[in-house]
Amino acid sequence: METVNFLFVFGIVASGVFYFVFKTRQFRTSHMFPIRKKMYASMAGTALGALLIFFGINQLLLFEGVLTYVVAGIFILFGGYVTLFNFKAMKHYKQFVEEERTLNEN
Repeated sequence: METVNFLFVFGIVASGVFYFVFKTRQFRTSHMFPIRKKMYASMAGTALGALLIFFGINQLLLFEGVLTYVVAGIFILFGGYVTLFNFKAMKHYKQFVEEERTLNEN
């Protein structure tokens, strides 16, 4: 049980780190690359959704009770929605990053 808990805590920490990295990239990207900024924002949103999922599952493993199940279920469902929405947005924006770079070279 401790090993499984450790894996979910590792997932929570890793997701938080990736969220911070992608948000930093979003803010540090030049205003000349708005599509790249949106791509980094959606990548950060995907990491945030994964953090919510890992947190919800971790709470299910640690605590028992109806309230825990309800709150963890909300976290997991909302995290899944956020992850899926931002992953689709990232795939969409990723198509245009190279084109944006070539247009801004001149």
